[in-house]
Amino acid sequence: MHFISEDLENYVANHSENEPDLLARLNKETHQKILQPRMLSGHFQGRVLSILSKLIRPNNILEIGTYTGYAALCLAEGLTDNGELDTIDNNEELVDFQKKYFDQSPWADQIHQHLGNALDILPTLNKKFDLVFIDADKENYINYFHMIAPLMNKGGVILSDNVLWSGKVLEEVKANDKSTKILLEYNQLLKEDPRVETVLLPIRDGLTVSRVL
Repeated sequence: MHFISEDLENYVANHSENEPDLLARLNKETHQKILQPRMLSGHFQGRVLSILSKLIRPNNILEIGTYTGYAALCLAEGLTDNGELDTIDNNEELVDFQKKYFDQSPWADQIHQHLGNALDILPTLNKKFDLVFIDADKENYINYFHMIAPLMNKGGVILSDNVLWSGKVLEEVKANDKSTKILLEYNQLLKEDPRVETVLLPIRDGLTVSRVL
């Protein structure tokens, strides 16, 4: 769903930073070989993630939902010299694809891949995070948030993707549509939770920026 015209979206992308060559190759191969390529963050949102990370300069980044690794590489651009990025996904078939591009990047030794259920893996990381990107199964967004919030450093930022859900947040929720129901609850949670201050940006499919107080 386009929230602004496609021509205007193209203008926005053309007047933002260019997509780095490595990410352009990853983008192209994802569209050629991987199912559901629309899950990729893509050029414009990727540059948004990059510049937010560069502004924050995180020591520790957490990503829930690696997919093909595009967003992880964008977020890694802001890491401190000794920083680390932990990224979690449950799709075993994508691990080698991700690693191929991670290994070609300047952050090969700083990116740590985790395969499995994020709710099981999170308690084993023993880290405090400065930046988190949630972009996985929508039905667990609330569970992820409650587990992540105590792991955040003060002033840290939680980014949540797909919070507008192709505009379904404004439509009547169908009885079997659990994802939309959870996202409506999640958006309200971020608005009301006293641990964070939040702004919802109408970027692509909706990106929430929540700063930990």
